[in-house]
Amino acid sequence: VQLQASGGGLVQAGGSLRLSCAASGGTFSRLGMGWFRQAPGKEREFVATISWSGGSTYYADSVRGRFTISRDNAKNTVYLQMSGLIPEDTAVYYCAAGRSALASRSERYDAWGQGTQVTVSS
Repeated sequence: VQLQASGGGLVQAGGSLRLSCAASGGTFSRLGMGWFRQAPGKEREFVATISWSGGSTYYADSVRGRFTISRDNAKNTVYLQMSGLIPEDTAVYYCAAGRSALASRSERYDAWGQGTQVTVSS
């Protein structure tokens, strides 16, 4: 499966952005999807994940209550709605696909998008 992430940009603290990740080449509805991020000088970290049907989600503590992951299986797309952004959210955001449901470990994902930059100014 191939993944194409988009929607990043520059936003002021307190603002919102919605990231999208379009999948192709696989059976999207059978894939667990996740978002990860990597800030400069830091390791890649888990952000959020969603089950095959979209009925279950799981978030990192740092974003819970501010970010919402969702998916549209008819459009083969997963979204990350980010609100209440803070400078610490600045990172390259990656979407990922795998056969596990609700996985927070990056090694459980088989396919990765190219990343989209999110920059939050103070």
